[in-house]
Amino acid sequence: MTPEQVTAQRQAGEKVSILRALPFLSLHVACIGVIWTGWSWTAVAMAVGLYCLRMHAITGWYHRYFSHRAFKTNRVWQFLWAVIGNSTFQRGPLWWAAHHRHHHRHSDELEDTHSPIRKGFWYSHMGWIFAPINYRSRLELVPDLTKMPELLWIDHNDVIIPIVLALCAWLTGLLLAHVAPGLHAGPWQLLVWYLISTVAVAHATFTINSLAHVMGTRRFETTDTSRNNLLLALLTLGEGWHNNHHHYQSAARQGFRWYEIDISWYLLLLQERLGLVSDLKQVPQKVLDHGRVPAAPQATTPGISTASVVAAAVAPVTRSIRSGTETVLAEPAM
Repeated sequence: MTPEQVTAQRQAGEKVSILRALPFLSLHVACIGVIWTGWSWTAVAMAVGLYCLRMHAITGWYHRYFSHRAFKTNRVWQFLWAVIGNSTFQRGPLWWAAHHRHHHRHSDELEDTHSPIRKGFWYSHMGWIFAPINYRSRLELVPDLTKMPELLWIDHNDVIIPIVLALCAWLTGLLLAHVAPGLHAGPWQLLVWYLISTVAVAHATFTINSLAHVMGTRRFETTDTSRNNLLLALLTLGEGWHNNHHHYQSAARQGFRWYEIDISWYLLLLQERLGLVSDLKQVPQKVLDHGRVPAAPQATTPGISTASVVAAAVAPVTRSIRSGTETVLAEPAM
């Protein structure tokens, strides 16, 4: 095939399929049901609890464990978090990890699956998920995970667990309506608030793709436009320290400094204390010291503004500069 044909084929595969997007879009429509079901403290508490639990499943496990293998655990605990992560309607752990590893190999390049620099906000936020080129799990990128049949089962049946959890929310509401009517929680109310929680987890996760490469600050010079963003870190339990992560991908923590809030890291430390995980990979001091964006000097030359100097200091480095620590572990260390 000629280069032009390859480009045309890729562009055709990147077109969003509305039919494929309809189930996810229908979740948003279903959330409107809150107008009729109302709310209760029970429903809100369930939604917030599920948000935090499942966000940790995505950030601590789908991302830091399955994608980057930043710590070790046993098969049972691994499977449990794979199930919880799958309940977010973000596909299976193999699909998620494979696409994420591909992203790190080609971050902000033409082949990057969800670069906002290349493909714009909406496509990088969620459109890429519904493009035919991204339907399949790229199992060749996750050979370490394909050895586990329980993970393959989740990946091949990735709609079962979210539907089961939705049914559990409905049944819980039905039970509470009979045994604790004073809570004012019913089956349809809990189902709707489960969906609200699910949609919130999805969009908070997606902001790392769509916003963490365009909004925030850069501590390290990397070959992409990754940025650190406190607000995104709070929303995603720590994923907002994205420039840190792209500088050194194999660490189990993304808040490199004590003041960089990383709740998923704190939860992993707790699990380590309980003996559920081990070998949490830290950030070596030499990595912290390497590749810092230099402090912007004061502009003293007439006609050169301080703003222009700062902009130049934080501009992304050219793609010809690619040091080992800036692209640490295109594939996770095993």
